[in-house]
Amino acid sequence: MSYPQGQAQQPYQQQHQGGQAPVHTPHNAPAAAGSGLNMKKRNPVGAWLGLPIITFGIYGLVWFFKVHAELFAYDRRTGDAAVNALLSLLFGAVTLGIWPLIMFVKLGGRIAQAQRAAGLQPSCSGGIGFLLGIFGFGVLYYQIQLNKITDRYGDIPAGQQVSLAA
Repeated sequence: MSYPQGQAQQPYQQQHQGGQAPVHTPHNAPAAAGSGLNMKKRNPVGAWLGLPIITFGIYGLVWFFKVHAELFAYDRRTGDAAVNALLSLLFGAVTLGIWPLIMFVKLGGRIAQAQRAAGLQPSCSGGIGFLLGIFGFGVLYYQIQLNKITDRYGDIPAGQQVSLAA
């Protein structure tokens, strides 16, 4: 493979060709295992209390869908569960509320997997998210855990390509 003059050989994920954005790596990250799109950093209190009150609870559904979609865009190994998660909330009454609870617990596992992919020690627990969710603090807990991933990449904006560590 030949390279244009003045361009050093770079790993595949860091090449900037074909209109792709360069891949940003976090400081002190292990070797890259792929790449994905950085997630949006949200205010935990706004996602938990502010916006759901203003929108009469609709933002809770939007948040649940967007978080699942962003986790999939960040690490495609997690599987695309955004539509399934939203439908489980909308039609959860059919299953007496069991399926939405299962999806809420699974979200904790997806966040922990994303923390691993960012090179962080996973600190998110579906069990803790479930228990806090019973008392109304689940979204707050999960958003704090998600923000740890975005903090890992510093000032890289949402939607920009970042490298995954594991």
